Amino acid sequence: MSQKLTAGGRFRKALKENNPLQIVGTINAYHAMMATRVGHQAIYLSGGGVANASYGLPDLGMTSMNDVLEDVRRITSAVETPLLVDIDTGWGGAFNIARAVKEMEKAGAAAVHIEDQVAQKRCGHRPNKEIVSQDEMVDRVKAAVDAKTDPDFFVMARTDAFQKDGLEAAVERAKACLDAGADGIFAEAVHTLEDYKAFAKGIGGAHLLANITEFGATPLFNKKELAENGATMVLYPLSAFRAANKAALNVFQHLLDDGDQKAVIDTMQTRMELYDFLNYHDFEQKLDELFAQGKNK
Repeated sequence: MSQKLTAGGRFRKALKENNPLQIVGTINAYHAMMATRVGHQAIYLSGGGVANASYGLPDLGMTSMNDVLEDVRRITSAVETPLLVDIDTGWGGAFNIARAVKEMEKAGAAAVHIEDQVAQKRCGHRPNKEIVSQDEMVDRVKAAVDAKTDPDFFVMARTDAFQKDGLEAAVERAKACLDAGADGIFAEAVHTLEDYKAFAKGIGGAHLLANITEFGATPLFNKKELAENGATMVLYPLSAFRAANKAALNVFQHLLDDGDQKAVIDTMQTRMELYDFLNYHDFEQKLDELFAQGKNK
């Protein structure tokens, strides 16, 4: 009997079987279930998304490791689709980073990315970001890699150096992170396909993630053209969250203005569609069986 793959093993399998691997942001367990049913093979939990959706806070490093872990556990309890988790700067020094990796593994995550911003971080597509020295970032990566208990757990190094210091400096930093044991590079706020191609060449064809987030510094390139220019992973961190927010706001406004939801009913997922994704009827059937057994005693 073949041994069941770990979460990290499932992530690596998906990465091997897809060029590039699309990784979609799932803000909660139900979104993870929908993404999985559609056919996505890897999902993502954004640190900014946790701050925004779960705590009503901006993406400014205000949430803790335990805040993120709570959402990780909810998602990994609902699906086996490998989950990449944003652990920001690791919530402290080497010991904190090591603990974060161990806790993420225990919570069922398949992969994490850790970044090189200072502890008081900003969204990667905002101006005036400050990054730590290359040596400090290398130490962060080493701490994360050394903490792994599953060799297949995937540790990605995110660098914000491209926007801050340019392509050459960002590539140099990425190579140092790979030498320190990182499994891949998350190049944040890259502007052109040529930049991705140069980045991929600079890191010797190592795994490279393109972050295709809306309303940011990077155009909405197609997965095919990104693959042709060296990206092996394409991340859509908050696309579904943004769409859901826009739809919810529209419903709230119509309820206030119209006094009912008739004008927006066609934009809603039906009750039966919800039940289908949740396998509601399987649970209900089991409940009926239990009640029937109780009556027959």
